[in-house]
Amino acid sequence: MPLKNESAEEPSINLTPMVDVVMLLIIFFLVGTQFNKPERQYEINLPTVSDAQPLTSLPDEIVVNVSKAGEFEVNGQTITVDELESTFRDAQQRYEDQVVIIRGDGEGAYQNVMTVLNLCHRTRIVNVQLANRLESQESG
Repeated sequence: MPLKNESAEEPSINLTPMVDVVMLLIIFFLVGTQFNKPERQYEINLPTVSDAQPLTSLPDEIVVNVSKAGEFEVNGQTITVDELESTFRDAQQRYEDQVVIIRGDGEGAYQNVMTVLNLCHRTRIVNVQLANRLESQESG
């Protein structure tokens, strides 16, 4: 029986799967990339308006301190009930969701706090907060 003399085949690497993966990666990055210009780079003439007002930040809340004696203080100034109502009305007209924080003295008459609440109701200010202090803060 004669021996067969087969020529040894040289080993090779199959590149087909690697080419498939590279092509899929290229397609993935092409689809995921944005090729459009940002909107501000377009040459357009924007329309103008004559009554536009600049955007403003939210107004500060109005803090009303009600003393034990029944005095009302806003921004460090003692004011009357009529002045307080005028302040609330002006603030509500400027900003509909105006915040009012009432800081009533714990030993003062509750009627004074109710007066401020009534003014808020009459001037249509609905975002009213009553300030208080935790018991742990009183001892320290």
